[in-house]
Amino acid sequence: MSSSNRSRVTIDVDGTRYVDDVEPRTLLVHHLREHLGKVGTVVGCDTSNCGACTVLMGGPDQPQRSVKSCSVLAVQADGTGVTTVEGLAGPNGELHAVQQAFHELHALQCGFCTPGMIMSAVDLLRDNPDPTEEEVREGLSGNLCRCTGYQNIVRAVRSAAASLRAQAETTMEVAA
Repeated sequence: MSSSNRSRVTIDVDGTRYVDDVEPRTLLVHHLREHLGKVGTVVGCDTSNCGACTVLMGGPDQPQRSVKSCSVLAVQADGTGVTTVEGLAGPNGELHAVQQAFHELHALQCGFCTPGMIMSAVDLLRDNPDPTEEEVREGLSGNLCRCTGYQNIVRAVRSAAASLRAQAETTMEVAA
C-alpha cells in the first residue's frame, strides 16, 4: 500500500509515545501486537465477543476506560493513551494488585483470557473499589473464559480490591 493510503497516528502506549503510519483499516489490537510488540494483548475472536483483547484507552482529558481493541481502529486511537497488560506493572517490575491476585489465587487456567480479564477488572475497580461478587461478575460480563467457572477470577478481583483499598489507606496515612 502506498504511503498516501496511510494515516499518521500518535498513540501513547504504556507510557511511551509512538508515531506511526498505519493503514486506515488496521485494528488497534493488530497495531499493538504486530507493530509495537505488545503481544500480551491477545487476539481472541476478532468480533468483540470474548474480551481477550481488552486494553485501557482514554484521551488527554479523559480517564482510560476498558475497550475491546479488536473493535477499535488504530486511527481512532490517535491522540489517546493506551495501557496494555504489560503496562500495568510498576516501575521496578512489581505486579499490579490485580495481576498479583490473579497469580496468587489461581484465577487462570490456560491464560488466554487473562489479559483481558485483568484489564477489565482494573477498570471496574477504578469505578467501584469495593465490589460485591455480583458486581464483579457483571463488570466482567464482556469477557469470556472457557476454562474456569469464574470463581477464582471473582475471588481474585475482590482480593485485589481489598489490596488496593489498603494501599490507598496507607498512602493517605503517610500523607497526613
